[in-house]
Amino acid sequence: MERFGERALHKFLSSDEILLVKNYKTASGFWAAKEACSKALGVGIGSECKFHDITIYKTSYGAPKLNLSQRLLKNFNISDCSLSITHDGDYAIAVVAVESSSADKIKQL
Repeated sequence: MERFGERALHKFLSSDEILLVKNYKTASGFWAAKEACSKALGVGIGSECKFHDITIYKTSYGAPKLNLSQRLLKNFNISDCSLSITHDGDYAIAVVAVESSSADKIKQL
């Protein structure tokens, strides 16, 4: 972010998500959340799951939530997902749990 500013954020965040970014810690938490989501699907970030297939928003209480693209919902039969992001100093950690109506769609790690 120091080097490329908002241009760097557009690589992995939507315009609405960028409005939620207060500093580099928030941005790193969002990156970690998207990585955690893609890994919960068993595919990682790539052709099957892109950064922009996952959108993060906040509830009125400030809790982070995930909005997944129709492509992801359909391809992985996702019925629900939950997200937790935490920070410790300069580190961001995210955990995503995904519920699928067809467990065989999500690859086992």
